[in-house]
Amino acid sequence: MLAGCKSVYKNLKPAEGEVREIKKFAPDFTRALYKTEVDVIGGHHLSGLLLIKTLPDKSVRMVFSNEMGFKFFDFEFKPDGEFKVYYIIKQMDKRPVIITLQKDFELVMMRKQNPETGYLRKDDNFTYYVFPQEKGANYYITNKTGTELIRMERSSDRKPVVQAIMNGFHNGIPDTIGISHKNFKFNIGLKRIEKNDAQ
Repeated sequence: MLAGCKSVYKNLKPAEGEVREIKKFAPDFTRALYKTEVDVIGGHHLSGLLLIKTLPDKSVRMVFSNEMGFKFFDFEFKPDGEFKVYYIIKQMDKRPVIITLQKDFELVMMRKQNPETGYLRKDDNFTYYVFPQEKGANYYITNKTGTELIRMERSSDRKPVVQAIMNGFHNGIPDTIGISHKNFKFNIGLKRIEKNDAQ
């Protein structure tokens, strides 16, 4: 039992480098439309389109609706860290669900990164860019040379609670995004719809 309580991050070693370098992988959601699948606890499944758009003031607006235009949620992420809920369906209008979605998308958008408190770690295969949060930390994991983003993790003090990936960047926008929770069933899959496919 005690072995199960060990931190998976315990054996990471200090690494040299500039923690701000991870920002080169931050997605540039000028305007992106994704085919979206969401599986949540209790066997519920939602599918539709997620529009992510950066506004002139650098806020990011995120609207998830079905293909008939019925909205599931409408969020805004302000540059100063403020998060605003414009709309969310009654079934999802629970504080833990909203906070989970907020933190998941902040992880992917590479927000809540304070370079003053961030630091680097490494193991034999990867470099870890670590940004402490109120609870746990956000980990951005690259190959050893820092040229490829492998995955992102939101962690407790001991282990990942969320893992996310972004693949196939074109003009700063990833084609594929996947978010999976480790403690309960809550998975989000995004596949970008190219402009000419959406027309």
